[in-house]
Amino acid sequence: MENIIGKTYSLYGNSTTTVHYFQTVKEIVDHLLQKQPGEQQLLDMVQKTSKDKGIFKKLFKYRAAEKLFYFNEEKIDTALSKFTSDVKKHLKGLSLFQRFDATLTTKEHQYYLYMLEIELVNRIYKHTFKNCEPKIAFLPHCLRDFRLKCLSYPDDIDHICKGCTKNCYINYGSVLLKKYRIKPYISVVIDQPNLFKQLKQNYPHIGMLGVACVPELVRGMRLCMSLNIPAVGIPLDANNCARWRGQAFETTFNLKELEKLVR
Repeated sequence: MENIIGKTYSLYGNSTTTVHYFQTVKEIVDHLLQKQPGEQQLLDMVQKTSKDKGIFKKLFKYRAAEKLFYFNEEKIDTALSKFTSDVKKHLKGLSLFQRFDATLTTKEHQYYLYMLEIELVNRIYKHTFKNCEPKIAFLPHCLRDFRLKCLSYPDDIDHICKGCTKNCYINYGSVLLKKYRIKPYISVVIDQPNLFKQLKQNYPHIGMLGVACVPELVRGMRLCMSLNIPAVGIPLDANNCARWRGQAFETTFNLKELEKLVR
């Protein structure tokens, strides 16, 4: 499939694949861990920094923090900006109502920190997730094949893919996840906090995997952590759902990175 360009970001950047994105994020995290030993400690710092929309710029006023957030003699924002070229344009075009949506108003420096957070969470919880039972995954509806009507049906937790077409990233992902004994669902339920709380209550040793746009994936991971649910995830190659664009457009995600995460 050709490169996917999202409303605010694309993991393709200037490349023809998303491989460079994953390599870049991994290298940055490896580099930061040389200066800030401990994945959990670094995760705490990244999360705290990303919650304050102005603190990232303030960090560079302080020598220690400035030194930490450099990567191969360039700042993290320089290394990752190729993947977020449309954020500023998007923010300028938001309506007054949309400006109250924390996801839609994600700033560019927050995207950078969220990308690092996803990588850190995956490193921290990968092995714990593998030992969970049951293991479930949530795939977004925007991954479906838009040329055909989706024949998914509701199950006990959320919707299930029927595998009605091979050319569908929900089907691709579902087949791969089942191979590793992870039950895939299509994420349709809006009230995720109550759903996740109920799942944790019913299945104390549950593990979750998410595929979503960068801001929503971080939101889901943080929700799982607050409920003591081991969680991992893969970001969509771009954000193209109706929330971002007014109507849904097809998107994709890196299946090879998904298999690296769960195998």
